[in-house]
Amino acid sequence: MTLLSRLLSLVLMVLLFGGCQTRHEVDVKPVEVKPIHITIDVNVKVQKALDDFFSDIDAQEDKIMEKLEK
Repeated sequence: MTLLSRLLSLVLMVLLFGGCQTRHEVDVKPVEVKPIHITIDVNVKVQKALDDFFSDIDAQEDKIMEKLEK
């Protein structure tokens, strides 16, 4: 191969492989995280649990009050 043919093949390879090269630019913006406020009303559950817990005491109180009224 002559010098001219080698130079020509080198130029063609550079052009071919240079055209296959891709470049992508991605712009990453900062993410803003805002606080989330959640309000849960648990009064009904607490009241039910207290009623269940003290139901035996209330029943005894009712029995005592009935005896005192007689």
